[in-house]
Amino acid sequence: MCLGMFMAVLDIQVVATSLPAIRDALGIAAEQMSWIQTAYLIAEVIAIPLTGLLTRAVGMRSLFALAVGSFTLASIGCAASTGFASLVMARVVQGFFGGMLIPLVFSAVFLLFPLRFQGLATTLAGMLAVLAPTVGPIVGGWITETGSWHWLFLVNVVPGIAACGLGLTTLPRVMGDRSLLRSLDVAGLALLAFCLASLQIGLKEAPDGGWLTAPVMALLAASVLAGCLFVMRMLGRIRPIVQLRAFQDRGFALGCALSFILGIGLYGSVYLMPVFLAFVREHGPLEIGLVMLVTGVAQLATAPVAVALEQRVNARLLTLAGFGTFGIGLAMSTAQTVETDFSGMFWPQVVRGAAIMFCLLPPTRLALGNLPPETVPDASGVFNLMRNLGGAIGIALIDTVVYGRAPLHAKALAAGLAGLDPKAFETVGIPLEATARASDPEVVAVVRPMVEKAATTLAINEAWAMVACVTFVGCGLALLAPRRSGAAGVSAMH
Repeated sequence: MCLGMFMAVLDIQVVATSLPAIRDALGIAAEQMSWIQTAYLIAEVIAIPLTGLLTRAVGMRSLFALAVGSFTLASIGCAASTGFASLVMARVVQGFFGGMLIPLVFSAVFLLFPLRFQGLATTLAGMLAVLAPTVGPIVGGWITETGSWHWLFLVNVVPGIAACGLGLTTLPRVMGDRSLLRSLDVAGLALLAFCLASLQIGLKEAPDGGWLTAPVMALLAASVLAGCLFVMRMLGRIRPIVQLRAFQDRGFALGCALSFILGIGLYGSVYLMPVFLAFVREHGPLEIGLVMLVTGVAQLATAPVAVALEQRVNARLLTLAGFGTFGIGLAMSTAQTVETDFSGMFWPQVVRGAAIMFCLLPPTRLALGNLPPETVPDASGVFNLMRNLGGAIGIALIDTVVYGRAPLHAKALAAGLAGLDPKAFETVGIPLEATARASDPEVVAVVRPMVEKAATTLAINEAWAMVACVTFVGCGLALLAPRRSGAAGVSAMH
């Protein structure tokens, strides 16, 4: 199950790294390129909260085999695409079934294992869920530079077949309640899909178009309205699509909030590093992946420690330490310069990588470990959806800061250079003596891109600071967590 989930999460980052190669190969217009990712993400966020209902309807074993098998077939369809339309259609199918795999795995932790094994199972699932975005750039960069773009999708085929076969032979056979499908709330499903799709598209368009423009405000307002109607509808139904009553449990509500904050920090950091390394340092995909590999190595190295401490130390203290350390790792990146590269990014990555599992393990147990087994599938879907929504909102805010503040910094730096401000010269990285040839066209041509890179660096540093501040909020939430320890016990599925 973890193998299937890993491939689904990895696919997002692998494709993101190599979008230019896909665009050139299929002749896709530049303004359409982002929809290759957006189509996947919209389908994914719609599927995640539906996973609980589908698990109850067809059983974990059947749903996992269907999801990983369909994801694999859709990957083949992506590789066989001949144009924009066919690729986007295949990506929608891929995203929908790939989105089911994450909540399925986290449900399995609490439904298939007795308490003494849940910490280890959560670590394995969590480690692969957050490792995939980290190693994605190096996998995508290597494939792009050494082979055809088709292998960005075909790399899923063999692991997908293996995961499907193993799932069918090892997962317990549990009959689902098929009547749930016959009584499916179609109107509620439409509201959910409309809410999440509008939110995803609105967040995608907001940084470029502006948060206060009519289209963006209309999309976000429509998302909020549809979301409110969906919640009201679910609370009033006997057999809702998504069970929202789990939010009555304080541990689950806080766990979801922490998952949302982790999504901002995790996906924000994985997004900011390639932006800096590509636009400021001008590294290629493979070079970017090698730099980012440090986070994954640090995470793997500390995973055994996380397992041991999670079973022995109070969950509130672990969560507090995890989010505090992760926030420090994010704050360490706020002092980057145009010369910062592997050595300057090494220790911030080590700190963040060491903290990630402590931001994931205790909140997962806090959210899911005390719920009745029959509510875990729905709760797992909502819990994982919150992390994805945190990532989507975090990236939109990061883009707003980076692309909104960079022109202002560029203007200020240009004024500083004109006024012979030594700090401006130091920030841009040019000697003060260069003012003697300030009107030379060749000097102007060289200095302008240097000013743009310095301005982008300053804006990226501000984005790091914003993400760090949000992450520190998790420390406060950790103090509100109940003192109990989760104990889901051994469910009837075990």
